[in-house]
Parts: sequence; C-alpha cells; structure tokens
Amino acid sequence: MQIRLLIAVVLTLVAGVVLAQAYRWVDEDGVVHYSDRPEPGAEEVQLPEYRSSSRPTTPAPASRYTRREETAASDANQPFSYQSLTVATPASEQTLWNIEGVLSVSLSLQPALQSGHQIRVYFDGTPRMVSGTSFQLEEVYRGAHNLQAEVIDQAGKLMIRSEPSRFYVQQNAIAN
Repeated sequence: MQIRLLIAVVLTLVAGVVLAQAYRWVDEDGVVHYSDRPEPGAEEVQLPEYRSSSRPTTPAPASRYTRREETAASDANQPFSYQSLTVATPASEQTLWNIEGVLSVSLSLQPALQSGHQIRVYFDGTPRMVSGTSFQLEEVYRGAHNLQAEVIDQAGKLMIRSEPSRFYVQQNAIAN
C-alpha cells in the first residue's frame, strides 16, 4: 500500500515538471504562438511556479534588478508583437438600424498602436487606411457587410490581423 502511495506521489511530481514546459515562436506573418510542443525555431518559455495554496506567500529576496526591469530587458531583445486585435463595434452578427450611411467602428488592440504602425481596414473586401482604433466609415448602406482590420509596420509588414466580422444594416421603410 505504501509503495502505491509513493509511486502516485512521484508520478504527480514528474507530471508537474512535464506540464510546465511551454514554447513560443513567431510565424512568417509575425503572429506569436505558444504551445506545449516544440516547433522548429521555437524557444522554451519559463513558466512561473504553480502554487496550489491560496495563502499569501512571502516575497522573494530583492535582487539587483526588479522583476519589471528583468522583463523590460528580456523584451528589448525580442521583436515587438501585438497580442490581440478585434473589431469591438459593430459586434459580429449585430444588426444596426437606420445609421444613415455612417458606420462608427471601434477596434480593440493590445498593446496600443505603436508609433509608425498603421491600421488597414477591409470593408467588404476593399482596403482603407484609417487613423486610430476609432473611426467612421461612410456610404455604408442596407445589407450584409464584412469588416476586418490589420496592423502593418513602417515597412508594410503585417503585424496582426483580426478575425473577419460580419454585421447587418437595416433601414426602416417610409410608407408613401
């Protein structure tokens, strides 16, 4: 009985070490990926230690650098990348009523748009450059429409692209 308990404890500890491996890589479009399996060109990411207790822990002794300085120093060696880009408004599958041809669009971009980077929006497949993450599109009339956004750097390289968002515009008919 004690042998089984000892084997279970050892297997649990080994599983924790195996599950603590993560890998990070950037694909040809500049999109950052994370996985528990190594990919060609991936670098191993050190995950924080898992703590099962909910009680507060004592802070680690102060080192020469703070955690923020360490993070900033390691980030300086890696190329910049965005974490997420989504079309916030109009929401996907939303129906808009009586907008009189003017569509207000809001994008959610994390982290914020970097200096020199630009946003390109595809409205029904037609690209348009916009200034910022909140803007208006004109001549948006009744029907189904598609909207997708992407961030490009100074060289025109794609940094991140949102998922396509489909929405609908309805107009009340005026009885004659």
